[in-house]
Amino acid sequence: MSRLLEIESLSLRMPWLAKRPLLDGVTLGVDAGEVVGLVGESGSGKSLTARAVLRLLPQNAEVDGRITVGDTEVLGATKADVRELRRSTVSMVFQDPRAGINPIRRIGDFLTESLRLNHGWPKDKARTRALELLQAVGLPDPERHLRQFPHELSGGMLQRVMIAGALTVEPRLLLCDEPTTALDVTTQAEILSILGRLQREQGMGMLFITHDLDLAAAVCDRVYVMYAGRIVEQSPAQALFDRPRHPYTAGLLASTPGVDADHDRLVSIPGAPLSLLQNPPGCAFAPRCAYAQDACRAEQPDLVTEGDHAVRCIRSAALRDELRGLGRHDGGAA
Repeated sequence: MSRLLEIESLSLRMPWLAKRPLLDGVTLGVDAGEVVGLVGESGSGKSLTARAVLRLLPQNAEVDGRITVGDTEVLGATKADVRELRRSTVSMVFQDPRAGINPIRRIGDFLTESLRLNHGWPKDKARTRALELLQAVGLPDPERHLRQFPHELSGGMLQRVMIAGALTVEPRLLLCDEPTTALDVTTQAEILSILGRLQREQGMGMLFITHDLDLAAAVCDRVYVMYAGRIVEQSPAQALFDRPRHPYTAGLLASTPGVDADHDRLVSIPGAPLSLLQNPPGCAFAPRCAYAQDACRAEQPDLVTEGDHAVRCIRSAALRDELRGLGRHDGGAA
């Protein structure tokens, strides 16, 4: 498979706001036709990583590293090249659909504007394409929905509109930033089914951001786990689910309820994620880690690759059997 997205050693700093990098040496890739998960708690840098692919970066941020989409090096590209990338190659489905659509314009305007302005399509052709997209994402009455305003649609329906909008450019790479977080379980399953079907039919690569490892195991081929702006583990999805090698990954799995759980209370990861004003010298997870030793607090570990698995933990080998016992061995996700 050809590589659609390559992020290499991406770092982003805002010294006037944070003592530590918001992104710290992030490296990941997405191949054509592949779904790659990026998981972690809120504030870990997942959304910022996705926005960097479209060069939607904070003003005056200090950025190092390399982001390549196809043949385009994003960080060094001209504004015209970035606009072309957004117009024809990469789209993003944002977490909150109501924040992504102008509330005083109709759904039809939202879907046809880019086709008319960026692609030069006549009004009738753009409208026909908008109807096709609304039908493709499972909305029951496309003609009526084109005339509606955002407040007239439910959250699930509006998220379908956002997916349709992202597909107007027929992207080769789709960035999904927690597209199901605010939805009920039934609607969540429908949205995931739509995304999966469209991804397979069009052969898109997809970067799927979520805080839910169960969900990532269900929809992704590979998963990257992020903590405090760093990738701490990377693996094929099912192997990560069954055999976590980083204490943070194991903690995420243990804190997720299962249908066959034999305990009355959820297990939580102690403490809180690092704030932007904290920058400990060693492993960022050490203050919350039950397995941390003095060396963990003194030395920042490298991301070490072994086969198709990579982990950022100096105690990974010693903890392998213990952490594996915290994995799931029931065949996957909820």
